Amino acid sequence: MGLENFTEITWTMAAQVVVLGFIGGVLSGFIGSGGAFFMTPGMMNLGVLGPVAVASNITHKFGKAMVGSRRHADLGNVDKKLSLFMLITAAIGIRIAVTVMEFFFEKGDEHSTTRGAGADLYISIVFVVILSVVSIAMLRDIIKSRKNQEKGPSTKIVDFLNRIKLHPMIYFPVADVRVSLWVILICGLATGYLAGTIGVGGFVGVPVMIYVFGVSATVAAGSELYLAMFMGAFGAINYALVGLVDIRLTLLLFTGSLFGIFIGAYGTKVVNEVLIRLVTSLIILLCVISRLIAIPAYLQELGYLKISPDHNEYFNSASKFLLYLSGITGVLLILYNVFKAYFQRKKIQASLITDMPQTAVREFSGKAT
Repeated sequence: MGLENFTEITWTMAAQVVVLGFIGGVLSGFIGSGGAFFMTPGMMNLGVLGPVAVASNITHKFGKAMVGSRRHADLGNVDKKLSLFMLITAAIGIRIAVTVMEFFFEKGDEHSTTRGAGADLYISIVFVVILSVVSIAMLRDIIKSRKNQEKGPSTKIVDFLNRIKLHPMIYFPVADVRVSLWVILICGLATGYLAGTIGVGGFVGVPVMIYVFGVSATVAAGSELYLAMFMGAFGAINYALVGLVDIRLTLLLFTGSLFGIFIGAYGTKVVNEVLIRLVTSLIILLCVISRLIAIPAYLQELGYLKISPDHNEYFNSASKFLLYLSGITGVLLILYNVFKAYFQRKKIQASLITDMPQTAVREFSGKAT
């Protein structure tokens, strides 16, 4: 594997990759996913080979997660101890994922009219199966909590695990939860495997922390980004060794996501937690449908579906449209709530200053500067 795996990048394509990075960055900072659920299929829609898209995305994840976790740490949202315990088996999961990806990349080409179709199909199927389960489960939980007038996520799994107490139990102070070491190791393995397979670790890691460990949505987002920093570095090394990291795509993604992640991280402090979970589940579901639409094209390229190759462009265009629709809608919703909360806070501060005595105003203004 080597340079023959890489796509020629035009200025138009470069601009689109930067936009993918920005949208993914906003979503990453807001829900702690790393935004790969959006950027990986987005690059595949632009003609990038699936394994290269995954490899380049997980490489960019290191730098972005480092910035995002620092921002979340300043807000008190990172439990480093929890993240490092998950990293123990996450690294093993990434190594397994890279090995399997190599197999499908080489095996699929034996039966394909298009290079990389086997790996693209494998990535898409894993993406659809795993993330559809996650999104539907989250939507059901939100609907149930609204009916029962509950503000927080379901605690059924947490309560069950607390009753059986699989020792050793470990306490995590920032998250303020006590979790079995065995549960952490299993969840870390799954998170690492999925991060290495489709570039999506946070969309499993964050729900796991919320629904299995009992962590709040904001701490789950920050802690997963801290974990993603190490998973990104390890994944980058493993994929670089087999020649699948396109550093050009990595830098373009990072350029866009660097700006977006600060907006998303700020949003976790000013947006209602139920809205965070609702936005997360809806965006995942739309992205799943987008990837599902692309699957017939890969089946045709592998000879498993007898349709005209001319139809592949329609499948790709429809997939791309739905992907951008989900990402842009999600970002606009987040930005609306962020700016709404920001201006409300400014309005409250202005009214407080108006009601203050002049001496207090001067003292307050001096502290603000």
